[in-house]
Amino acid sequence: MANFGIYIHWPYCLSKCPYCDFFSKVKPGLDQEQTVSGYLEDLDYYASLTAGRTVTSIFFGGGTPSLLRPALISRILDRIAARWPLAADAEISLEANPGSNTPTLFSDLKNAGINRLSLGVQALNPADLEFLGRRHTLQQALEALEQITRTFDNHSADLIYARPGQQLSDWEKEVRCITSFGLHHLSLYQLTIEPGTVFYKQGVRPLEENAAAEMYEITGELLQQAGYPRYEVSNYTQPGWSCRHNLLYWQGEDYLGIGPAAHGRLKLDGNLYATTHPRQMELLTSRERAEELLLMGLRLSAGLDKAAFQSACGLNLDSFIQTAARDRLAAKGWLVDTPQNLRATPAGVTVLNYLIEQLCP
Repeated sequence: MANFGIYIHWPYCLSKCPYCDFFSKVKPGLDQEQTVSGYLEDLDYYASLTAGRTVTSIFFGGGTPSLLRPALISRILDRIAARWPLAADAEISLEANPGSNTPTLFSDLKNAGINRLSLGVQALNPADLEFLGRRHTLQQALEALEQITRTFDNHSADLIYARPGQQLSDWEKEVRCITSFGLHHLSLYQLTIEPGTVFYKQGVRPLEENAAAEMYEITGELLQQAGYPRYEVSNYTQPGWSCRHNLLYWQGEDYLGIGPAAHGRLKLDGNLYATTHPRQMELLTSRERAEELLLMGLRLSAGLDKAAFQSACGLNLDSFIQTAARDRLAAKGWLVDTPQNLRATPAGVTVLNYLIEQLCP
């Protein structure tokens, strides 16, 4: 059975974090029911194009989708189940912030149909929580981490590192703290200052590049020791608990995007499409899709499966990439190339953008 996912984008937040460069809105008084009605209409539209596919994962991202009332989440899930077959073991994820949980929110989300919760913690000390513009306290974060492990069988948390002036010893304490909760999955992102963000306008600078690279390396070592090997540039998991929905993106499989800034990728009647809101479908060339697949697939520790690459875009990977560059990069110890697979080595991951630039024709 081919994997097929649906991403539900809920862009609304209580406030805008100063590092965030995602499309998000602060909109008090939003009519959630009316907004969700639009989502349901979009689901109906795409169901007519993808009839018969089995949905293997659903992901509510944002924004802050935990602000969406559980009854409306249930309505969205019911509509999906009415329009597509739903895999018996479908992964149904939702992102939540510690500050948005009411006393019964997590159990209400589980009752609505969510079976995987991803908690946006971002920092585990009061000073950096304040610096990052988070609305929750350290105590709220710790309590929420305990609650999600009690409530859900599948759980994840996010942290941000390489904060200005951050000491490696302090970060090691946070890594050890987050692993102590027994979460199945961790997403640890390096702070970047993107144009248009509050931090960019304020002239905030992240940790110096060499110190950030050392922090990344130490992070991988600590998590490997704690039973969380890295399976993607910023994602670490206990064996068997990789985020199946995100793997759709990285492995080039089909998914729908529902909501204001959601995008999707669909293969219909042999044609490749990029979808955007509202119901826009742009035809992709095989080369455009191949470039995306190279960019995404090399992020995975397992690398690019050559047969899956050809199935997704119709091109042979060995014929598509710059083979002279591949051989040179492999000789440097940055790539491993086999008849079945192309992957970056741990050393290659640290220069991944360079690898992709060199490999693309």
